[in-house]
Amino acid sequence: MNTEIGSAVDFYERHPISLEIILTRLKAERGHLDSVAPEELFPHDQDHYGGLAANDALAERAQITKGSRVADFCAGLGGPARYLAHRYGADVTGIELTPARVRGAEELTRLLGLESNVRVIQGNVMEVPLPDGCMDAVVSQEALLHVPNKGRALAEAFRILKPGGRIAFTDWVAHRPLSEADKELMWQGMAVSDLYDLQTYAELIKKAGFTVYSVEDLTPDWGNILKQRLAMYKKLREETQKAGAPAGHDAFYESYVRFVDLVKDAVLGGGRFAGEKPR
Repeated sequence: MNTEIGSAVDFYERHPISLEIILTRLKAERGHLDSVAPEELFPHDQDHYGGLAANDALAERAQITKGSRVADFCAGLGGPARYLAHRYGADVTGIELTPARVRGAEELTRLLGLESNVRVIQGNVMEVPLPDGCMDAVVSQEALLHVPNKGRALAEAFRILKPGGRIAFTDWVAHRPLSEADKELMWQGMAVSDLYDLQTYAELIKKAGFTVYSVEDLTPDWGNILKQRLAMYKKLREETQKAGAPAGHDAFYESYVRFVDLVKDAVLGGGRFAGEKPR
């Protein structure tokens, strides 16, 4: 399939990791979907770089503890939200733009019986459907790269946080400018909007009103992680093709291969940022 995309919704509607794939793998492992424990789902629903350890890093920087009210920007299928609820006792509200992933998050959350602590609602992180000062923390994982106005999303995070609330997130960064050809490939393959270097991103967080506590370059770690993920996606693609099922968006695989090379060459990479809303 090689249809051009026009938005992040188009990208995630055809993403290679879906509710159906997660449930198929889970059922193949255990034979049924009755009484699924969170630990059984976590190997399948954490579609971000670094898995559970990445969740723990954000939880530590956002000071998430039992009872913390957390907003997860661009929550996807809700994997990190469910983990934070299960592991830390947080109450998590995910904001997700793509309807199919909102529905998928709801089904997976219900599968684990975590509905009282986790909900993923359809919404735009540039216009968050939550009241002022209602959250203790905002987190996000490798998702703001899709947002066309990151400053507006950060301002919304600032608005919904209570004084002293924390933001902690990871995202793509550009250590060097991309060529026009690579920009187009990243857009058509993975709906990548504007990217910043680490310092520019930190300034954007400050401009939203936050005190910046940490800026970490994750590029070396991501290089190793991405090689493994690319191998996983290639295997998944081959399996679906052999099964006669749609193998996904061709440009995704082309852009992902290129992305791995760009990270290896330190043109692109990752950053983890943390800040606090002044009291």
